[in-house]
Amino acid sequence: MTEAFVHGVLLAFGLILPLGVQNVFIFNQGAIQPRFVKVVPVIITAALCDTLLISLAVGGVSLLILQWTWLKSLLYVAGFIFLLYMGWSLWKAEVATDQSEHGQLSVKRQVLFALSVSLLNPHALLDTVGIIGTNSLQYTGTDKWAFIGATIGASWLWFIGLAIAGRLLRTLDHSGKWMSGLNKISALTIWLIALYMGVTMIMSL
Repeated sequence: MTEAFVHGVLLAFGLILPLGVQNVFIFNQGAIQPRFVKVVPVIITAALCDTLLISLAVGGVSLLILQWTWLKSLLYVAGFIFLLYMGWSLWKAEVATDQSEHGQLSVKRQVLFALSVSLLNPHALLDTVGIIGTNSLQYTGTDKWAFIGATIGASWLWFIGLAIAGRLLRTLDHSGKWMSGLNKISALTIWLIALYMGVTMIMSL
């Protein structure tokens, strides 16, 4: 059981550590929200989405769904369009240097954005299915539960840590220049990911 747990932790961190739109968004929200409690909806939404995807992957459900070519194409198109919009929203976002909520995303928009970056990301979905789902096949019984718990737990801890890191940046940046730059860098990163997704979509046609 210990081996399965360690395997799950290392695998989960290996998948979520690379820079991606989900990580960028959570760190960004941790940095620009006036209070840490304001970023909690983002953390919970992203973590619940990962919990759902990992559970479906281990259960084999998502593998059957993503065998439908039309669904994969639809995910790519929807993800591409949404990332373009999200990048633009971050690019033009205003940064508040005090505790006001001027220029901040509402809770509803935070949750919708978090849902979108978690579920409209074909590469993340395929990684979850192809890697976590496949690796889980070697375990049964309590070992499988330990593997699932480890991957899900690592995901929750990572998102909390990202938001805290973003919050630390905010406390160090009294002028708002770093956070304004972070918005621009986040937008550019998201647009690059969208471009890569668009190229992948075209090449798969």
